[in-house]
Amino acid sequence: MSATIDDEILIIENSGEMPEVAFHGCLYFLAVDPEGPQLTLGLQDRQRLRLAVIEGYRKIILRDLTLENRGKGLYRGLARAIVNVQRLLRFCARERLDPSRVTAEVCERLHDFLVVEHAEVAIKEKRSCINCTEADLLEFFTLIGFDATRLPDGWRLIVCP
Repeated sequence: MSATIDDEILIIENSGEMPEVAFHGCLYFLAVDPEGPQLTLGLQDRQRLRLAVIEGYRKIILRDLTLENRGKGLYRGLARAIVNVQRLLRFCARERLDPSRVTAEVCERLHDFLVVEHAEVAIKEKRSCINCTEADLLEFFTLIGFDATRLPDGWRLIVCP
């Protein structure tokens, strides 16, 4: 049974844009689907699957906060990272899970991302890739507990009006 659960965890963690959808699909496959193993999932197995959802969201959120991904086809931008953080937080609230490890990592990555993006735009090395409004970004800061006072002066110039 453990190998089957491990396989499903890999599916959830690497499912792309919707780890929560993959989670529900895995629950159905594992326990209900007549063609699945029809397992009775214990609390520990369900918890491992839930944590895989958090990891899946973590991966796609950090993908969109990775500087090297800007300009690549897999990059979706800050707007998508915001949507995925909102999904992660809703999932964690429903499942009574603590998202603080991921939100702390997101805060650090966001800080580094915005500092570099600001520096590159300020010296006209590139155009801003920020694809959300200042209001969206400020709301995001509040949502994840981001300290915007750590950002360089003039950082707002890289954000859409």
